[in-house]
Amino acid sequence: MASITIDDVTKEFGEGAESVVAVDDVSLDIADGEFVVFVGPSGSGKSTLMRIVAGLETQTEGDVEIGDAIVNQLGPRARDIAMVFQNYALYPNMTVEENMSFGLKMSTDMSDDAIEESVTSTAEMMDIGALLDNKPGELSGGQQQRVALGRAIVRDPNVFLMDEPLSNLDAKLRAEMRTEINRLQNDLGVTTLYVTHDQTEAMTMGDRLVVLNYGELQQVGTPLECFYRPENQFVAGFLGSPSMNFFEGSLDGGTLRADGFDYDLTERMQSSVGDRNDLVLGVRPEDLTLHDEPTGGHEFEAVVDVVEPMGSISYVYLQPRQQDHEDTFIAETDGQRPISEGSEVYVEIPDTDVHLFDAKTGETVHQRKLDAEAELALEDGMQTVSSSSD
Repeated sequence: MASITIDDVTKEFGEGAESVVAVDDVSLDIADGEFVVFVGPSGSGKSTLMRIVAGLETQTEGDVEIGDAIVNQLGPRARDIAMVFQNYALYPNMTVEENMSFGLKMSTDMSDDAIEESVTSTAEMMDIGALLDNKPGELSGGQQQRVALGRAIVRDPNVFLMDEPLSNLDAKLRAEMRTEINRLQNDLGVTTLYVTHDQTEAMTMGDRLVVLNYGELQQVGTPLECFYRPENQFVAGFLGSPSMNFFEGSLDGGTLRADGFDYDLTERMQSSVGDRNDLVLGVRPEDLTLHDEPTGGHEFEAVVDVVEPMGSISYVYLQPRQQDHEDTFIAETDGQRPISEGSEVYVEIPDTDVHLFDAKTGETVHQRKLDAEAELALEDGMQTVSSSSD
């Protein structure tokens, strides 16, 4: 097994005015045995960064270290890594057993008996032992994914690299395979880098998230840390489904005047804001409360635009009654609560659940409060990751 160090890595495609910076001066330390998820939208540089670690791309600047060695000049085979791709990359003319054993036959001096034993035991672990004589065309998408994972596992590498491995599966299979990959990584203890744009995968699978946008590192932290303590507006908006609601406004004394409502800042908020005037208020849909009558709290009138029933919950799209534009925001409500389009409600934004961002830079200037138990769990998670990285 091995740790990974990414030191001031930049990747630039093209030259001169036509050049594109895909990875912009990224530095990262990944502990031996850690499961790290690279997450971000399309074009954020996450796959390019993984390919640099794999040796499939050469960085323009910076170093990549695996274990105790800088591997800049080494090809993929010499780096002792195994990759699992989005398209599985199975040989269609080979059986499952031949696909799984091919890498061992080409890159090791293991005997045929040892290879057969390794492939058989791995196939049993992956629940594909009965499929060893089948060819990929005879398998379902989930079975092909298990073969691709088994082919990587059988090599016993220092590092697993997984690039969008579940994106071709349906929702049910993705959920099953998320659990399977988590279990395997825990059992094997292999350092794993996992690329995804799916925030559900990111939040449920990794020890830490590496959030990227336009090639720049936005935040590194545990999933809960990035969700509850986002370092900027991009991270706050990217993680969470539906995403966080944002309301732009300007300070007038201790009041944030937004389009459609005014919000009185608490003393704690004002001390966090300092001398900034242009702010963005952020609040997650699940933290909004809808009332039929005013309660005298932090609330404003809104009109229901669209209701999306989801079963146990509903997503309610609303427009502030007094706003100049037709922008909507989202609140999450109990799925059994009757609410109709066109009705008027009072929207409460609890002051404990508010984030504030600098409107110019996107930097977080005020974080929401957590209850004592949640705060302790968050800190424990951060300390656990920190100690494993030392």
